[in-house]
Amino acid sequence: MATVRRFKRKLLVQKNLKIIIGLLAVLLLLVSFALLRDGATLITHKQANALYKKDVIEKLVIDGDYVRLVTPSGVYKVYKDAINKNAFFSKYPVEVKGSNEEIYNILTLLLLLGAFAYLFRFMDKSRQQQLERIEAVQEGSKANDSPIRPITSTVTFKDVAGIKDVKEELEEIIDFLREPQKYRELDIRLPKGVLLVGPPGVGKTLISKAVAGEAGVPFFYQSGASFVHIYVGMGAKRVSELFQKAKQHAPSIIFIDEIDAVGKSRGEFRNDEREATLNQLLTEMDGFEESSGVIVIGATNKIDVLDEALLRAGRFDRRIHISLPDLEDRRKTLELYLAHKPHNVDIDAIARMTVGFNSAALDTLTNEAAIHAMREGRSVVETSDFEAVKEKVLLGKRKIMSFTEEERKIQAFYQGAKAVVATWLDVEFEKIGIVNTRLIMQEHEILSRSTLLNRIKVYLAGSVATQMHYNEQFTNASEDILHAKELIRKVIYEYAMSENFVVSNVEEEVLMKESVSELKALLKRLDGALAQVSDYLLTHENITHEACRKILLEIF
Repeated sequence: MATVRRFKRKLLVQKNLKIIIGLLAVLLLLVSFALLRDGATLITHKQANALYKKDVIEKLVIDGDYVRLVTPSGVYKVYKDAINKNAFFSKYPVEVKGSNEEIYNILTLLLLLGAFAYLFRFMDKSRQQQLERIEAVQEGSKANDSPIRPITSTVTFKDVAGIKDVKEELEEIIDFLREPQKYRELDIRLPKGVLLVGPPGVGKTLISKAVAGEAGVPFFYQSGASFVHIYVGMGAKRVSELFQKAKQHAPSIIFIDEIDAVGKSRGEFRNDEREATLNQLLTEMDGFEESSGVIVIGATNKIDVLDEALLRAGRFDRRIHISLPDLEDRRKTLELYLAHKPHNVDIDAIARMTVGFNSAALDTLTNEAAIHAMREGRSVVETSDFEAVKEKVLLGKRKIMSFTEEERKIQAFYQGAKAVVATWLDVEFEKIGIVNTRLIMQEHEILSRSTLLNRIKVYLAGSVATQMHYNEQFTNASEDILHAKELIRKVIYEYAMSENFVVSNVEEEVLMKESVSELKALLKRLDGALAQVSDYLLTHENITHEACRKILLEIF
């Protein structure tokens, strides 16, 4: 049917084009006739008198305001008031020509009006057909869109390794989805939304599927990019349909991956479709009750770009940060991935050499190692297979860090200095490891100058300590130094905490020098503790605030 409609439309367009071409041809002929129909040569009264004297005029033809002089050599015309009419009219035969000029002009005007009317009608019809085609495309798009259907997840926490802390935070939500009535009876309100924050490849989607699998509820998966359409309103409609379906299948889980694609902060560069979609998402999250049995889980690695409205209370109340797996997490993850593969692998050694690998990279590494063993003609995966393919996996993962043993020691000393200084100065942190630092961000409205200066010292501690110990500077300090400089600028310019409230570049330099000088004195005092914390990091790769405090208490 669609092919027939396109064929008929093509024939209609061809027919209309032929009619327009025909009208233009007739119009061209009329204009040509108007230009060529008067072949007489216009002459002056002197030239007319000369013809009169030569007596070469055969007859006179009166044509409106002109008199045409017909001679054997041609036709001439002269304005009738420019000649002696009595002399000319008495000597030569005279004809009077009926003027068709007005009739001709009227016909030409009517033809032009008709041509333009038809042209406008054709353009309007074409526009209407174009609108119909757009509507057809939209309808076709709607028809071709796969209906939103729930997924029955078979993934459980047994299939996800190395996320002990995350599991504990999600246990309440799983229990609520299993037995919502128990919570309703006690009037307990659980968060409507949970935001999983972490770098790519740490298993955010897999964790959300595991939650659905553990709870035994339907799972609705959508990517944030799938809400972005060229037609304004289509994304908002999809959001509405998604929540409607989830409510029908409650208790259920909605998982929105890459939520930053639709939830970016609304700033000066507007995007009407994205804003309409975001507004609909906010409305839907406000519209269902906490007891409805629908939990929204979002995932992002760019929480800093999300709109504040998404993060306020009553929407994504709970945020779970998923960091890169540490040594113990990598051990468990590798055990999981090798469970069904015949192997003779030193898992502890592989875990140690894969610093900075996320879960996806470990999965790829394990698979590549098995492929390498098969190519070598072996049926058992060996530790050497992992070593052989490690570089291949690294080349495909630009952001994964791989330390040599010497680099690992430098990084452990660097991070150990930050942990020791943070503990000594009471700057709270959740965990400091070889590859990451998770300071607890202060949520107080009022912060003291001392508190801010202590955080600056924590950021500078690693670079100052390695410079003192190795008498050298290293590139691993760049990001922390940037954080320190940014905080110094805030202290001086934004918070005006300089001496006498004077704002100047000199104040920045003075504050930086003072911080470095105080740090050097403090690190000399904490030298023994720093050595122990560095060894602890080399063994465990992560240290908590409590573990670091315990080491300091033993020494001091």
